[in-house]
Amino acid sequence: MLLITCPWCGPRNETEYRYGGQAHVPYPDSPADLSDEQWAEYVFYRDNPKGPFAERWMHSIGCRRWFNVLRDTATHEVLTSYRPDEPRPGGNR
Repeated sequence: MLLITCPWCGPRNETEYRYGGQAHVPYPDSPADLSDEQWAEYVFYRDNPKGPFAERWMHSIGCRRWFNVLRDTATHEVLTSYRPDEPRPGGNR
């Protein structure tokens, strides 16, 4: 069981949250110019690292706000959580 800290509500059980996928995926600058393959890559292809990984989560049973969590995918340890307008702790990797 994960204990995730919502930046607005504090620590809560993982059952209060909804997973939203990889964080920091930039929206294309010119979406009309993308090919089908580029759209497929933007919509479906995500990183799958072993180790620290930035993810989007929503506090669905609480404040219903989206935020980011830095979680180690090998140990499932939640390293930190931060608001979407804050930079990723430790820089982008």
